[in-house]
Amino acid sequence: MLTFDNRFVRELPGDPLESNERRQVLGAAWSAVRPTAVAKPTLLAHAREVAELVGFGPSDHESQRFAEVFGGNALLTGMQPYAMCYGGHQFGNWAGQLGDGRAMSLGEVVNARGERWELQLKGAGPTPYSRTADGRAVLRSSIREFLCSEAMHHLGVPTTRALSVVTTGEPVLRDMFYDGNPQLEPGAVVCRVAPSFIRFGNFEIATARGDESLLRQLADFTIARDFPQIDAADPMRYARWFHEVCTRTATMIVHWMRVGFVHGVMNTDNMSVLGLTIDYGPYGFLDDFDPHWTPNTTDAGGRRYRYANQPAIAQWNLERFADALRPLFSDIEPLREGLGAYVERFNAEYRAMLAAKFGFPDFDAAHESLAQEGLAWLNEVEGDYTLFFRALSDWQGEIPTDDAAAVAALGDMFYAPTKRDAQTAAVAAWLRRWQAARFAPSVDVAATRAAMQRANPRFVPRNYLAQQAIDAATAGDASVLHALLDTLRRPYDAQPGREAFAAKRPDWARHKAGCSMLSCSS
Repeated sequence: MLTFDNRFVRELPGDPLESNERRQVLGAAWSAVRPTAVAKPTLLAHAREVAELVGFGPSDHESQRFAEVFGGNALLTGMQPYAMCYGGHQFGNWAGQLGDGRAMSLGEVVNARGERWELQLKGAGPTPYSRTADGRAVLRSSIREFLCSEAMHHLGVPTTRALSVVTTGEPVLRDMFYDGNPQLEPGAVVCRVAPSFIRFGNFEIATARGDESLLRQLADFTIARDFPQIDAADPMRYARWFHEVCTRTATMIVHWMRVGFVHGVMNTDNMSVLGLTIDYGPYGFLDDFDPHWTPNTTDAGGRRYRYANQPAIAQWNLERFADALRPLFSDIEPLREGLGAYVERFNAEYRAMLAAKFGFPDFDAAHESLAQEGLAWLNEVEGDYTLFFRALSDWQGEIPTDDAAAVAALGDMFYAPTKRDAQTAAVAAWLRRWQAARFAPSVDVAATRAAMQRANPRFVPRNYLAQQAIDAATAGDASVLHALLDTLRRPYDAQPGREAFAAKRPDWARHKAGCSMLSCSS
């Protein structure tokens, strides 16, 4: 039996109305809700590690009761479902009240190790924050969130986790391309798991409404529950907390850049105060290295959330978070210092990350120049980001003296052979200079290779792989999903027999729906 200790609803003010009716919610951090039952909840997949983390036994997922609970048809003793109230800046503009429109937390589990894990359903029906939507989720978006949450964890990226995907037996109407042609799709519910789902937007909505009392209550609660290393009686607690949020955010963004992850919708309501990757929607992993790529069709014009812009957007979002916390400070200098800490932490960790990816024992000006030159030609020749760095990690022996042979040794990682051929001499020359730097006399070659292999994954959940799993699951075959999930548990290992999951994006997937760019409905 799980043990629930639902501090969020116990210690923070709630909405006095208890219904799922859409409305503006004032003076409250949450609204009580109930999941809407579905016709036929059926477990499609679960993450055994997360089940164990929460406190389930090895066979608990086999019961129909498990599917009933995590499909939204039943509650366990101690669960108190609620939806959070928050606002946010979306694509740079204040959007007002947003809130959990298709998510609802079931409660906070405290496991045998004393760890607190919040269980949250996504797609379990409408809440007061659903606006004109139905609160449901489709199978494709549920599988994508489930897969990526777990993949990111195993990649070493700070993230929320995912417990399960339950199909509902009911269709959901969605206009995937926003072209006026909605279609019925299979429905599903994903259960997300994290120590906390509190985000920048929770504080923004309180300040935007001039509700300083709620702002202070929420800040004190968050510090006490989620940042126990900060003394709740410390008069500088808000400054220490903001500094911690800034540095955690910097670390998260560096990890995104390391593995080639693009969030796609970095609105302030999608930014966790714990520095966790949260709200997997139109995300993607770089195939060919394009710093200006965004996976979000909604962002295709301005490319605000493109790969290369993520560090700057994170800083902009932290500035909006600082604006929201301003009423708690008599002097804004601590807020400035926190923002400065973001820049300092990001720059230091980003340089260390690049040094690890390229295999440099340090990162002096010459190494930095060589790294930037490598990224520049990788972009120019449309080389695969993940395969390129893994080829460098696995490289042994001398660079071939023949230029074509040297480039060919990188493997099947080029999406534009004509561009590759035009740059063969330049790429080969770069490889020789890279090898000379990596294998300098003072370098421990074996240790450097091992460090590179820890920094550069072999497997990432590319969009086309996720789409293949979605297509098979939609047709009733979950085996592709299970095989992909199992592969992504060990993203840095060779895994003989699973090479297909490490291949570059095939030509047929370049423009196929779901395999490159996605809409916010994804």
